[in-house]
Amino acid sequence: MMKQRKVPMRMCVGCREMKPKAELIRVVRTPEGTILVDRRGKVSGRGAYVCPGGDCFSKARKSRALERQLESAISDEVYTALDLEIQRRDDGQ
Repeated sequence: MMKQRKVPMRMCVGCREMKPKAELIRVVRTPEGTILVDRRGKVSGRGAYVCPGGDCFSKARKSRALERQLESAISDEVYTALDLEIQRRDDGQ
């Protein structure tokens, strides 16, 4: 009998729903304090997750949920990179 693997779940900071980690986009604050979009989910540091849908990203940006979760201010460049990542995922790449 095959053992079922546990799917890691994470909460989206926009819609506050639990979803499989692989479906979400991770934003990370590294130990050096740099904030970046983590495409592979392997960068060490404090992470926050957002759904690839534009609505969740808009909610998270408006409510400053990403900034609270990462305990740091987020620059417009990071928000732009996150928006581009969402568009890239929508295009199916």
